[in-house]
Amino acid sequence: MHHVAIFDTTLRDGEQAPGFSMNVKDKLLLARQLERLNVDVIEAGFPIASDGDFEAVRKIADEIREVSITALARTNPGDIRRCWEALEGAAKPRIHTFLATSDIHLHHKLRVSRSEALDMATAAVELARSLCDEVQFSAEDAGRSDREYLYEVVAAVIEAGATVVNLPDTVGYCMPDEYGALFAGLADVKGIEDVTVSTHCHEDLGLAVANSLAGVLNGARQIECAVNGIGERAGNAALEEVVMAIHVRSDLLGLTTGVNTREIHRASQLLASVTGTDVQPNKAIVGRNAFAHEAGIHQDGVLKYVGTYEIMTPESVGVPANRLVLGKHSGRHALAARYRELGCDLGEEDLARAYMLFSKLADRKGTVYDEDLLTIVHVGLPTVPRTYALKHFHLVGQADAVCAVTVGVEAEDVLYTESATGDGPVDAMVRAVNQIVGTEGRILEYSAKSVTQGSDAVGEVFVKVDFGGRHVAGRAASTDLNIGAALSYLDAINRATWLESRGGAAAGPVAAVWDQDLGVAADRQSAR
Repeated sequence: MHHVAIFDTTLRDGEQAPGFSMNVKDKLLLARQLERLNVDVIEAGFPIASDGDFEAVRKIADEIREVSITALARTNPGDIRRCWEALEGAAKPRIHTFLATSDIHLHHKLRVSRSEALDMATAAVELARSLCDEVQFSAEDAGRSDREYLYEVVAAVIEAGATVVNLPDTVGYCMPDEYGALFAGLADVKGIEDVTVSTHCHEDLGLAVANSLAGVLNGARQIECAVNGIGERAGNAALEEVVMAIHVRSDLLGLTTGVNTREIHRASQLLASVTGTDVQPNKAIVGRNAFAHEAGIHQDGVLKYVGTYEIMTPESVGVPANRLVLGKHSGRHALAARYRELGCDLGEEDLARAYMLFSKLADRKGTVYDEDLLTIVHVGLPTVPRTYALKHFHLVGQADAVCAVTVGVEAEDVLYTESATGDGPVDAMVRAVNQIVGTEGRILEYSAKSVTQGSDAVGEVFVKVDFGGRHVAGRAASTDLNIGAALSYLDAINRATWLESRGGAAAGPVAAVWDQDLGVAADRQSAR
C-alpha cells in the first residue's frame, strides 16, 4: 500500500469562495478538528492578504503541533518573508509558493516571458528554502501549460530546493486520462524521485475527485482537497470523497491515507455551522441523504443485509446514531465534556457564558442537540464589541403585507425605542433600527435555516448588509426568525462599527449575542 498525504486547503482556498469567509476564531476551531481528522497538512491561509489572515496562520501554527502547517505566498520576497513570519512558530512548517506556468496566464495576467517566470520561480524557492526546510511549489494552471515548459520549471524548482511539487488543474479543465498523463510524464524529470508530487483539482466540470485519483494512480502522493469540497468557483476536490474512495477501494487502488474517517462527519458539520452554508442533501459521504433509503426495494434489501445498498457504514464516517445529548438538568461538567467531544475546548469565561445560554435554551425547548451546542459557540460567543444590543422586539400588527414593529435597542446603557412600518417584519425592523442607530443599512442577502428539527427548533439567520458601499455580514440565532433577523442585523452593525474604529475592511460573519434573544420580550400580539 502506498501512503497518500492529505493536504487540506479548507482554510485557504476554501475560504476564498463567496460566503465562506472565516474569522480567526472560526479558523482555529476548524484547525483543531482537522488535527483530530489527522490530515497530513493544513493550509492555514494567505498571510500577506490581510492582518487577520496573518494572525490566523500564526495562531494555528503556534497551537497545532501534530500536523504540518503551511501558508501560501506569491513568488515575491515580501510575500515569502511574511509567510515565514506567520509560520516560524509551527512544529512542522512548510512554505507554499506558486506561479502560473500556462501561456494564457503568463501573457494575460503576469505579462512575463517563460524565461522570466522560470527565474521568478527558482528565486522564490531558493529564498523559501533558506528560511524553511519544507517548501512546496505549485505551477498554477499546470493543466493548461505546455508540457515541455512545465517539466522544465519542475526540474528547476527541484534543483532550487523544493521538496513538494504541485501540478494544479486550476480551472477544472482536464479530463482524468489527460491529468493522469501529466503526472506519468514526470518520470523523466531530473530529481523527481526526491520530492513529493501533489494534485490540486477544481470542480468546474465535476471532475475534481476523478482527476485527483487519476493523479495518484500515476505517481502523485499528495492530494489537495477541502472539507465539503468548498473552494473557488465550483469548489475543490472534496476531502471526504477522495479519502473514502481510497478507503473503500483500497483493494483496487493499492493506496491508503492516515485520515481518521470517523471524524469526517463532524468536520463537515462544523464547517457548515461556522460558515452558515448547509451541505446539499445528496452530497456524497456527508449529505443527510447519503445513508437514507426510501425506496421499498432498497429498504427491504438493507433490512435483510446492509451491504446490499451501502458500500460503507454511517459509523465509518462518524455519522452519529443518536444526536440527543443534553437537557435542562445537565450540569456544567457534562456540557464541557460534550463540547470537548465536539471539538470545542472552551476557556473558563467562554464555558460560563455557554452554560448560561445552554441553560436558558434548555428551559425553553427542553431537549438540546449537538447542533444547538455548536450554534451557541459559533453565534453566542461574540468576537467584536457589542455597541448595540437588542432589548425588545414587538410585532404590532400585519395587514395587507404592511407590517408594524417596535424595537428597543440599548447603546451605552441607554434604551432607545422606535416604531416603523414596512413590507413585512424584516423590512419594518430595518427601518426602526436605522432610525435608532442613524444609519442607512440595506440588507442585500438574507437566509435562515433550522439548526435542529421540531417546532421549537433554533433557527440561524445570516444577512449581508450594505452600509454605503461597505458590505458586512451578520449572524444570529433564535427560536423566532423575526428576532433572529433583528439580532443578525444588529450584529452586522456592531461589526461595521468595530471595523470603522479599526479602519479595517469588512470580512465574514461574526458571533451575534444569544442572550439578547433568550431574554428578549417577543410579544406576538397581532392586530385584529
